[in-house]
Amino acid sequence: MASSKLLSQPRWFRFLPRNLSNVRLFSDLPSQLPVSEPQNSIESKSNNRFSKPSSTPSSLKEPELAKFSAIADTWWDSEGPFKPLHIMNPTRLAFIRSTLCRHFGPFEGLRIIDVGCGGGILSEPLARMGAAVTGIDAVEKNIKIARLHANLDPTTSTIEYCCTTAEKLVDEQRKFDAVVALEVIEHVADPAEFCKSLAALTVHEGATVVSTINRSMRSYATAIVAAEYLLQWLPKGTHEWSSFLTPEELTMILKRASIDVKEMAGFVYNPLTGRWSLSDDISVNFIAFGTKEN
Repeated sequence: MASSKLLSQPRWFRFLPRNLSNVRLFSDLPSQLPVSEPQNSIESKSNNRFSKPSSTPSSLKEPELAKFSAIADTWWDSEGPFKPLHIMNPTRLAFIRSTLCRHFGPFEGLRIIDVGCGGGILSEPLARMGAAVTGIDAVEKNIKIARLHANLDPTTSTIEYCCTTAEKLVDEQRKFDAVVALEVIEHVADPAEFCKSLAALTVHEGATVVSTINRSMRSYATAIVAAEYLLQWLPKGTHEWSSFLTPEELTMILKRASIDVKEMAGFVYNPLTGRWSLSDDISVNFIAFGTKEN
């Protein structure tokens, strides 16, 4: 899928390095993006564990695993620590469905892996859209929560949940049409190695979708100071500003892993409506869609 030249460039676009000049931004996307609201149910089971020792070094940070394990029981509490993700979910799904449908065609039957799936709040709506979903997470409590919630509804009983890592699945030679890793890369020790694993899991001409937080002064003020300390939306210490990646850095890292970023959009929160929307503003939260090269 060829990227197109921007017809109208926001003011901030002039200051982006040239390696983002061919990335399609939100203003290029169709005006009507399908939004699928996640329903309060389901994600599924799989008793299969990939226990084979991995020959690929893990990019995980042990303190990060412990941090998320401590709040694993709250994944499906829409007013708990993961409230921001619950509110953002419809907007994330809109971008994912729009880009994947335009790249692949029908959404039904796509093999999608949700890397760092947590309690399954993204995996479940993906399965309801008709995809064949695999959800993986290195925190065993997260997978247990995801399976329990999945068993509440037969609609998502086909989701395959595994307590494992992307690196281990690379050793298993698993392949997927689309690899999705949302709000994960800022928590890994080695983003470059992590992206190599994502690329290795992606079939030729398949898709990779990554979202994260920009390392900007605005993100420090909003994603850390405001979200963690003032509004207390997130537990203190959830994020480290130095671990954030700029859009340019993420594009470069993915490119070196043979993923060519085609489209990018920002997430903007409206405090009056309490909703997130897609935008050209990538100064804080942003999401990137890329395709696997030769």
